[in-house]
Amino acid sequence: MSRRSNRSASEQAADIDMTPMLDIVFIMLIFFIVTTSFVKESGIDVNRPTAQTATRKEQGNIIVAIKPNGDVWIDKRLVDIRAVRANVSRLHAEQPLGAVVIAADKETKVKVLTQVMDQIRMAGIMNASIATETESK
Repeated sequence: MSRRSNRSASEQAADIDMTPMLDIVFIMLIFFIVTTSFVKESGIDVNRPTAQTATRKEQGNIIVAIKPNGDVWIDKRLVDIRAVRANVSRLHAEQPLGAVVIAADKETKVKVLTQVMDQIRMAGIMNASIATETESK
């Protein structure tokens, strides 16, 4: 028993196979999802100090915020200073090209800032930056 189609040969030739196009669109979707960078915010606002040499980094960053009272915030969570190392290591593993930026309030004590920088360096990241505002002239 053979199947016979009621359509003519010219109608069959006019059909377009959509499978390859759907495969390409799906692969492009996966590519854009994988290459998208996400910014991890600290979750609080701080009054950053000003600096004449402040530059803007456009790449996705890991933000560590320090409040004036010494509270440390990472990824919208209050974190103990001793846990900064583990949190930064985890976020850096998720986003290896992201830089670590410390957003310390201008009233933050140097002792707390130094402890946070020490924890970040123990996590294996030697180029942490300190967030500042540009000076208005």
